[in-house]
Amino acid sequence: MRSVDEQLARVVAAAVRPAPVRVAISESQGLLCAEEVVAERALPGFDQAAVDGYAVRSVDVQAANEEPVQLPVVGEIPAGSRQPRRLQPGQAVRVATGAPLPTLADAVVPLGYTDGHPAKVTVHRSVPSAAYVRRTGEDVQTGDVAVRRGASIGAAQVGLLAAVGRNKVLVHPRPRVSVISVGEELVDVDRTPGQGQVYDVNSYALAAAARDAGAEVSRVGIQSSDPRRLHEVVEGRLLLSEIVVVAGGVGGVIGDEVRAALADLGDVDVTRVAMHPGSVQGFGRLGPDAVPTFLLPANPMSALVVFEVLVRPLIRAALGKRNPYRRAVSARLLSPLTSTKGRRGYLRGQLLRDADNGEYLVQPLGTSGSHLLASLAEANCLIMVDEDVTDVAVGEEVMVSFLAQRG
Repeated sequence: MRSVDEQLARVVAAAVRPAPVRVAISESQGLLCAEEVVAERALPGFDQAAVDGYAVRSVDVQAANEEPVQLPVVGEIPAGSRQPRRLQPGQAVRVATGAPLPTLADAVVPLGYTDGHPAKVTVHRSVPSAAYVRRTGEDVQTGDVAVRRGASIGAAQVGLLAAVGRNKVLVHPRPRVSVISVGEELVDVDRTPGQGQVYDVNSYALAAAARDAGAEVSRVGIQSSDPRRLHEVVEGRLLLSEIVVVAGGVGGVIGDEVRAALADLGDVDVTRVAMHPGSVQGFGRLGPDAVPTFLLPANPMSALVVFEVLVRPLIRAALGKRNPYRRAVSARLLSPLTSTKGRRGYLRGQLLRDADNGEYLVQPLGTSGSHLLASLAEANCLIMVDEDVTDVAVGEEVMVSFLAQRG
């Protein structure tokens, strides 16, 4: 029986990052930047008003704290104005937020500091030089790196790319994942199951899990376990995918058929991994491009746990994430639990936070049965129990890994 850590090392070592592609900035969110984005213009590109008010020379309102100062208003500049204007000593110009400052103006007096008069404004408070002004290049100078290579592109980075005039950016794309279900007992959710039949849960659940991990997903759905037909399907998906996941292909007669179907495409190592649930599983690199391919259990609960522990880190590594693993914390157990001897347990739990001291607490959910999908839907973490531990008492510390819906 292979350890989880050994299997995980084999899997993550197979990560292949797709070649960078240039995409519209609106499509770049959640991806890693693959270039140094250098600003070709300053941001802001001109001195501009930070508030609605009056552009002035600060020296002309220096005495306003002792006695109100009156200045003639010689014009108005709206945001977006392209008409240059020059301010003379002892004058003011009404400006809107974002409007370019007239020449010689070095400050803006906010409306609240004045009486707001349109022709001859009275200023009640002085402002220092540069007050309420966004200076040219204050945010980004020409030649500065606006977004660095390897940075994760979020809303702020998309906004910055737009601000420096970039409509496209080079990124590391999402790895393409194909999800296939096999099993003669399976029917799709738009049909009514007959005697002995069940809905195909795996292709939907695993596709959602892959999408959550950041992949571009193709849910191939239910496929025949006939070796010839399955061989054709998998061979086709290997040409279109960075990762292939086959659920229901490791046990019994169907498992033999699946392995026969894949034999000409490469070696899939079907083994027992020291984990519960999902001990029996397969992994190999198939096709001319050595595409990482997983064989997962037919049981949806087991398949999702194996995906979480092994497939998700591979997707995150293929995305270029420096740390492809979920965040894990230590938590105090609120109920006793048991785990299978000799296997690392991944048990469903509800993670809580003590309001008084901030300590993490965790409540196990359901029993240890691998078929209990409902309790996984309620869980926001997996409780990890070491291979040499079978019983954990109330109050003991355990390690827990966050799940998707709770970050």
